[in-house]
Amino acid sequence: MFGTIITVYLIVVFWLMHSGIAGEIYAKKGYKKLAGNFIGLIPVYGIIRAVKLKERKQFFKESYKAILGPKELLMKFLTFGFLTLAAGIVAFPVVYLLGSSFTNTSGLPTTLWPAQVTFANYTELFQETQFLTWYKNTLIIAVLSMLLGVVFVTGAGYVFARFKFKGKKAGLMTILVLQVFPSFMGLIAMFTLFQVFGLLGKPTWLTVLYVGGSIPGNIWLIKGYLSQIPKDLDESAMLDGATKTQIFFKIILPLSVPILSFVAVILFMAPWMDYMLPKYLLDVQLAGTTDPDAVSKQWTIAVGLFSMIQNPQTSSYTMFASGALIVAVPITILYMIFQRYLIEGIAAGATKG
Repeated sequence: MFGTIITVYLIVVFWLMHSGIAGEIYAKKGYKKLAGNFIGLIPVYGIIRAVKLKERKQFFKESYKAILGPKELLMKFLTFGFLTLAAGIVAFPVVYLLGSSFTNTSGLPTTLWPAQVTFANYTELFQETQFLTWYKNTLIIAVLSMLLGVVFVTGAGYVFARFKFKGKKAGLMTILVLQVFPSFMGLIAMFTLFQVFGLLGKPTWLTVLYVGGSIPGNIWLIKGYLSQIPKDLDESAMLDGATKTQIFFKIILPLSVPILSFVAVILFMAPWMDYMLPKYLLDVQLAGTTDPDAVSKQWTIAVGLFSMIQNPQTSSYTMFASGALIVAVPITILYMIFQRYLIEGIAAGATKG
């Protein structure tokens, strides 16, 4: 088994090296490197095609030494070897999770992929659990947290970045200190407040805690980004008769799309991955309810999925895998759509403002 894995690993590494070499030859001859990489995926033919390709710009035979020299080949082997290993480490649990969701058993599968594929786990997930209710609860919390959080954090970040007022430095330092304390330190206080105001067992009201908890860190993030936008733009707009509101919505806001997209995705993601807070505040038997599923209908997706594997006698790991995949797909698509903005937001918001 181990020998097979090593063999497959080396084949993949050399295959990627083959593709990379073809792409470099294409680029040296004045063609698009990506086209060469795709052609290079065809073993042997890819490099032969690249070598025989007619040059669009001056190409010397010595250029092959810069591509196929011993040092260059060693660097390519190490680079693609590391990338292949990293990709394998990341892909293994994903493939195992996917295979588990199609396995006709409730325990942990012993194989990477089942011999017989079945959709029974997905059917039972929707028919025998409150999965749709959990998904709806989490989606509502995530959307509200994202919208309200972006509004509050953007407004506060804009004020700290563009205005001077008494207590500004003290306020920023207070917000910075608040990030030091983990949120679970306030669980008892949160439970007490929710109990006093009659909010226990009401999923939507978790939005208040998620929005409040997101303010300290994200204010510094947005403030650092907005501080990089030249204030000359504000002054020029004011000379043209623009108000503070017009400056914010027509100048600052469009320039802040990368950091706002980053913050929005982070706020949207938080409720999907949080277990402790929903379990503590949404696992309550309310007085006067006769519905046996009343407690489970309060849960978010994290609490609901964990309930499938917390009891050794009734646990179903394969159903858990099915639910996890259904949750992961839209989140993955969201990350892919906003990938460019996320990278820009991380890089720009990390600088000191």
